[in-house]
Amino acid sequence: MGLSEHDLMAIFLTLKLALLVTLILLLIGTPIAWWLSKTRSFLKGPVSALIAMPLVLPPTVLGFYLLLAMGPEGPIGQLTTFLGLGTLPFTFTGIVIASVIYSMPFVVQPLQNGFEAIGERPLEVAATLRCNAWQQFFYVALPMAKPSFLTASILAFAHTLGEFGVILMIGGSIPGVTRVMSVQIYDHVEALQYTQAHWLSAGMLILSFIILLLLYSRNALVPRIFGVKN
Repeated sequence: MGLSEHDLMAIFLTLKLALLVTLILLLIGTPIAWWLSKTRSFLKGPVSALIAMPLVLPPTVLGFYLLLAMGPEGPIGQLTTFLGLGTLPFTFTGIVIASVIYSMPFVVQPLQNGFEAIGERPLEVAATLRCNAWQQFFYVALPMAKPSFLTASILAFAHTLGEFGVILMIGGSIPGVTRVMSVQIYDHVEALQYTQAHWLSAGMLILSFIILLLLYSRNALVPRIFGVKN
């Protein structure tokens, strides 16, 4: 027995979610990581701790509070309702937002480490050449941090692929809307459909291995992809 229509829908939805979340995290996480790598503000500690909380919180705890916040009585839910967008739980948008929050440290921390590893000297040299702050960031910091962007992208994508608790709390199990691969496997096991669960689980095992192989082969891949020395 091969993959069913619902299995294929879950695979497509999972890949779509992982790609979208990775792109959003790179856009949001880059300025946050840059600020954390440069600031001396007392807020650096609290912000770093807040971003890192998904690393230690059980996914169901994070999902529970996000569910309350996005619900009709929560602040996010009241705002989206006021804007005419309805509530976010049990929607694809809801699981995207939850996934972005849950995977945030897997992007911000590698990028922050990459920016910090650059040091001040290259930026000071750029400043002597009359580069402003934006030019220093785009033409010096970003190119030098390319290996960290590769690592952050792989980690964000892989982490989103394997999400379960947060997705189930926020999205439930709606075919074609919120039922990703991890939830589909859970549904198969609940229904004692072990053959279908094996098909999806084996696919996730292989895909996870390939992603991790890319990550651990980063030292060899970075020079080929970006033409830089790591």
